[in-house]
Amino acid sequence: MTELTHPLATVPRDELVARAEADPLRPRFHFVSPAGWLNDPNGVSQWNGVYHLFYQYNPEGAFHHRIQWGHATSTDLITWTDQPIALEPSAGPDADGCWSGVLVNDGGTPTLVYSGRLDERELPCVAVGSADLMTWTKVSENPVIAAPPAGVDITAYRDHCVWREGTVWRQLVGSGIRGRGGTAFLYESADLRTWTYIGPLFIGDASQGDPADTDWTGTMWECVDLFRAGEGALGAASLGSVQPDEDPDVLVFSAWDDGDTRHPLYWTGRYSGDAFEPAALHRLDYGGRFFYAPQSFEDESGRRIMFGWMQEGRSDAAMVEAGWSGVMSLPRVTTLADDGTLDFAPVPEVEKLRRNHVSVPGKRLVGGGTPVETGVSGNQLDLELDVQLTPGSVLQLGVLGSGDGAEETVIELCCSREGENGTVRLDRTRSSLDPGVDVEDKSGPVPMPDGRVRLRVLVDRSAVEIFANGKPLTARVYPTLGGERVTLTVEEGTVTLASFDAWTMADSWGGPRPLFP
Repeated sequence: MTELTHPLATVPRDELVARAEADPLRPRFHFVSPAGWLNDPNGVSQWNGVYHLFYQYNPEGAFHHRIQWGHATSTDLITWTDQPIALEPSAGPDADGCWSGVLVNDGGTPTLVYSGRLDERELPCVAVGSADLMTWTKVSENPVIAAPPAGVDITAYRDHCVWREGTVWRQLVGSGIRGRGGTAFLYESADLRTWTYIGPLFIGDASQGDPADTDWTGTMWECVDLFRAGEGALGAASLGSVQPDEDPDVLVFSAWDDGDTRHPLYWTGRYSGDAFEPAALHRLDYGGRFFYAPQSFEDESGRRIMFGWMQEGRSDAAMVEAGWSGVMSLPRVTTLADDGTLDFAPVPEVEKLRRNHVSVPGKRLVGGGTPVETGVSGNQLDLELDVQLTPGSVLQLGVLGSGDGAEETVIELCCSREGENGTVRLDRTRSSLDPGVDVEDKSGPVPMPDGRVRLRVLVDRSAVEIFANGKPLTARVYPTLGGERVTLTVEEGTVTLASFDAWTMADSWGGPRPLFP
């Protein structure tokens, strides 16, 4: 059983909060916990008009230990109010941690289905909430599934996707079958308490591809999420009702291997009966582990909204010293692209934080590699560019640049020599003078019809979210010089800058925050 106090928990709580708030790398308009450790988004939902964000949380310090459910509420998805801890370990099947799960509406009763951890294994548990979702009571039947499927050699077993299908509940539990690959086990229940095992929804093949590949499917699937794609689709509510011309179903998972978090992926295909028939595999975010364990929900206006965990890219010691770890991505709207893949964009509510608009005049930029000053600066920015690249052109947008050029984070767009397609790349090789931070190259393909790209870049101190024609790339950077310079450079070819709008972003929180409990 996990010790109640971790050896690293040596900092008094008021000092922990002070350290976190003083860190210049701590984001100001992304959600972060008051202090301590944050990882997966959980129970993301809208209930009676109020958005709820639960999350994996250790208020003891910036390290993973005795995980609880933090809780915050919002009416606009941007400004959040900290609430008391929703779930914390107690004697029984979750004595070592309350791990990831979801919130469902059980006939008007808010109900959490989560993984309770005890003696190094996780099993499904249930808690019911008060009408305002502020207090939670664990049911006496926990764990509601006593063990993983018998006779199956699993790599791990945790995390949940639960939905109502007709007159019954259905549940997926993320897992992996040793020697084969990741999977999601399907269960069915009439009351969320007694579950019947149906079988694997679909089994991946870990032998396909190289474990270093950005689309390797892993030996275990964490944080599975199943929903119907397309505008107006009713998410999980439409699952199981299939017409030939309907939009695809989407199975999201985070590839995991022997304790190592890899990257989020998704299959498009068709869920019907007791199985998922895959059609194509896609990368969910080109930042890999920096947008991990995503969870989505459909809000009351019919939008499918997704959050992800932006992991750290600095050392454990640096996190502990800073007093905080982990950032929640901005909520992003998920839509179905014409080619059957998913597109993403920050929710429009993010624009409420925009200040000090700067419009950079349109111009034609010719290759030569000389940076062009934009007149834009800051470390909390929202940038929107509309550009057209001739075939073979390479455009670089530099952010968080220091005056002497020693530090700079570079977003690069490259149009193929055939046109119509290209890549977005994040170059972090000069993002920080700290030798201990992650600077691995991140990139992915982007459709570029006629060389046209709508580029959106949100910079929040150490958090960067990039959207190129709807394809996201999320990462972390750790500048040491406090640089705020923004430049444009055309390395090759010709680029027409149709528009470039920039805003500084206001803080979405400020002042001391309560550290529950």
